[in-house]
Amino acid sequence: MGDERARKTMQDRKKLRHELKFYIHNHEYAGLRERIKSMLKLDKNSVDENGYHIRSLYFDNVYESALHEKNDGILNRKKYRIRIYNKSDAVIKLERKNKWNQYVSKESTSMTRAEVENILKGETDFLQASESALKREFYFELLHGFMKPAVVVDYIREAYIYSVSDVRITFDKQLSAGVQSFDIFDPQLVTRSMIEGPRTILEVKYNEIMPGHIFHLLQMSAQQRSTISKYAICKESRKVYSY
Repeated sequence: MGDERARKTMQDRKKLRHELKFYIHNHEYAGLRERIKSMLKLDKNSVDENGYHIRSLYFDNVYESALHEKNDGILNRKKYRIRIYNKSDAVIKLERKNKWNQYVSKESTSMTRAEVENILKGETDFLQASESALKREFYFELLHGFMKPAVVVDYIREAYIYSVSDVRITFDKQLSAGVQSFDIFDPQLVTRSMIEGPRTILEVKYNEIMPGHIFHLLQMSAQQRSTISKYAICKESRKVYSY
């Protein structure tokens, strides 16, 4: 009862969605992509048929709580990140991703490049006076939660959408992590590939119920589902490859 009450409280405050993740091999990707393209629309933000580039700077505290809570399977957890698209500062988002059991929600607010650069220099007091509640809460975590930049995560996202139940199917390809810098605006940022072998990450997000024909279109089983965290993969590898 307590867990259900907490979930409903969170649902009252945030839009909760289901999120399923799978590793798929290239031959599976090719066939699934063709099936999906026949029924779903390519995300309007795509720059070409391969999608668009995402770069995120993740934050964690000195205890690496976000990493350890993920690895320990803690059901109620959160992560902060600053995200840009196509290596441009035209759109910059501060996001907090919350997870409750099988549900996820995302809160987002816009940022400027100057704000991000100030944060990277450790100048964060401006966040305290922001009209954005998310920025103020981020400031509190930076100041009192001892949160700091943790890793830069790069990948190409090919996304398809379906309006019923707000279904979003994405193929995340070429996952890599920054190894020397947290400067997300650096077009020459050195990164290292994180996924061995010809594999792609398939993510499926939807609201209350997945439409039956979309479910059959995917042809994915519960046994294939994985607990994938791009942040955890890149953060753990950065410990090995940083120098």
